[in-house]
Amino acid sequence: MSRVRLRTPVLFLLVAALIVVTGLAQSWNVALTIVNMGLVSAIVALGLNMQWGYAGLFNIGVMGFLALGGLAVVLVAVPPVAEAWAAGGPRTLAGLALAVAALAGAILLRRRMRPGVARGLATAAVIVLGYVLARAVFVPASEAIERVNPAGTGFLGGLGLPVLVAWPLGGVIAAGAAWLIARVALGLRADYLAIATLGIAEIIVAILKHEDWLTRGVKNVVGIPRPVPYEVDLLSDPAFVARAHLWGTDPVTAASILVKLAYAALFLVVLAILLWMAEKALNSPWGRMMRAIRDNETAAEAMGKDVTRRHLQIFVLGAAVCGIAGAMMTTLDGQLTPGAYQPLRFTFLVWVMVVVGGSGSNWGAVLGGFLIWWLWVMVEPIGAWLLGVVTMPLPASSALKLHLLGSAQHMRLITMGLILLLVLRFAPRGLIPER
Repeated sequence: MSRVRLRTPVLFLLVAALIVVTGLAQSWNVALTIVNMGLVSAIVALGLNMQWGYAGLFNIGVMGFLALGGLAVVLVAVPPVAEAWAAGGPRTLAGLALAVAALAGAILLRRRMRPGVARGLATAAVIVLGYVLARAVFVPASEAIERVNPAGTGFLGGLGLPVLVAWPLGGVIAAGAAWLIARVALGLRADYLAIATLGIAEIIVAILKHEDWLTRGVKNVVGIPRPVPYEVDLLSDPAFVARAHLWGTDPVTAASILVKLAYAALFLVVLAILLWMAEKALNSPWGRMMRAIRDNETAAEAMGKDVTRRHLQIFVLGAAVCGIAGAMMTTLDGQLTPGAYQPLRFTFLVWVMVVVGGSGSNWGAVLGGFLIWWLWVMVEPIGAWLLGVVTMPLPASSALKLHLLGSAQHMRLITMGLILLLVLRFAPRGLIPER
């Protein structure tokens, strides 16, 4: 086996060794938590790698697609709130339908009428009238919904279906949003595309934070059904408790580990399917065409390739993968927390994963997902220990010592920046470069 091909299994074995050492040094609960979020992070990185690594699309709106995937879990798995639907459910849907109809009417008018002042006035009149009517119907209905037991519900709920149905639906919702974004923003140059996608992602998160009738806003949706057993159900099973004692393990710890292993198995299946599909696509004529467009759009257009259409295609596919990962993440958390979607964690960190792993390499994206997430979790305790060792000679009341020990959480940001700089300097193509 050549040195280049040997690099991939060696790097994955090293990351696996880091996780095993974490389990031995701390606890297997911590190690399995890293594994589960590493699997989800690998899927997100895979989706971004499709957009950037395949086609060179500079998407800084990953956070928005993850949030839409989380929204899909609420819409699918949470039981419907009957009182909220009775208070204003149909009227809320009617208000949204009026808004969509007004927008569609404005688009139709612009297509049917000749350019000029009359077309502009007619379009503006349709939009304003539609907005006024939609708001008159929607606002009272949404306020009535939010008044229904606001401490516990205050929103419409979902369909009450199995949560696994939400995973592909999360991809569909994210893909639909990506199609709308791409129709507007894909014609922009790389830096303007980045600004546009970041702004749209912030808009999506703002909607989730402020539309209580849909997601409870900052009050969060908790108690989302799970696809794996609950720990309390396992602990109420005498046979499981007896087996835990037989294994020499505390039943509470055993239940927690078993649940995390069940999540890991589900996530691993999804990652394996997506990775297999991504590898088949990348090594197909379609994948070679995408890389040719990425490397030289002018030459690809001269050869008769529809660059805009292919960019639209890959942007939607990458967003769909991110939406699936967002649904998986919300399922793992058991709650939707719109206020937790921050660009630092849900966009910048994913970009670090892709760049460190290797842009254009599917295996590199997966490796980057695991490695960077392990670092994100472990750097803070390692940094606190290191700062404790460095400041040991200082007295306990030293202002410098207290300041350094209190700054341990900032080691995450310093480490991510340092790793990114080192990789860009010494391995600009990533740890597993594109072949």
